[in-house]
Amino acid sequence: MSTIALRGPARVVVTQHRRALQVMAALPVLVIAVLVGAWLWTDHVADAFAATGCSVEHTVAGCGDTVRDFLDRELWMGKVLSWSGLLMLLLPAFTGIFVAGPVIARELESGTYQVAWSQSVTPARWLAAKLAVPAVVTLVSVSVLSAACAWARARGNTTHYPREWYDRLVYGSIGTVPVGYALCMLALGALAGLLLRRTVTAMVVTVIGYGALVMALNAVRNDLWPTLTDTFKALGNDYRFPKGAVDIRHGWVTSSGERLPENACLSGLTDLKQCLTDKDITHRYVDYHPASHFWPLQLVETGILLALGALAVALAFRVLRRRHG
Repeated sequence: MSTIALRGPARVVVTQHRRALQVMAALPVLVIAVLVGAWLWTDHVADAFAATGCSVEHTVAGCGDTVRDFLDRELWMGKVLSWSGLLMLLLPAFTGIFVAGPVIARELESGTYQVAWSQSVTPARWLAAKLAVPAVVTLVSVSVLSAACAWARARGNTTHYPREWYDRLVYGSIGTVPVGYALCMLALGALAGLLLRRTVTAMVVTVIGYGALVMALNAVRNDLWPTLTDTFKALGNDYRFPKGAVDIRHGWVTSSGERLPENACLSGLTDLKQCLTDKDITHRYVDYHPASHFWPLQLVETGILLALGALAVALAFRVLRRRHG
């Protein structure tokens, strides 16, 4: 990363952490190269398999090995996509660790921040540079990685090993949520570094904070956007669950409209009919998020993450003012 156009604290930050910033900037290029290479290879394998006349659904004599080889290649591509998704889930934690430890806490722990502050650089300007430089690199890198993962999943040729949009490795690796998590953890890492002023401690607390944040949002994600509800007859229905949707809740509905849980009537067909009659159950219901809810859920969750990040930044500057004026 060039420092020619940078001045003051921003240039110092880039110079101090050149290696880490270069790795973060180069990561999208490496991931894109891997994903494109994997897609080209599996696409070639798919074309070659189609030319053999064999079919996965209706395997004929002499096609056993060919089908197995084809499915092995599809499985391999699925693993590549899974590893890329896992990388996207871990990246925000590494971003927070980097800012909490090497960028903030290490300088406060060693006292080297005093050098910058003694050269007409205010504490607020010092912190702003510490946040702005990694934030720009993170925003660009994670956005590119998210777009690359979305492109690869749309063209990954994993028909027989699909992962739906609501799978954590998929949902957390594409769209705006990865960017939101990365920027939020950058802010939380800075706050941890300023509060704790110990490199290792700040890094450990940041990791714990990331885990708590992920678990909390996973627990409430399905309620971030209103679900759709389908109601159908309790017996003798031909209802089909929408393709690509995720089931949130399901159960029974009485004639008065009261909802009962799924375990209200669970037994054999004869007992089931009696149970439905005894409890005045006439219909079943299912609450779900269709595939079209992907973006609303993503945007709401991203908004929450950015709001938390903004709050952490505000608290970080407040801590800095109270301790150093």
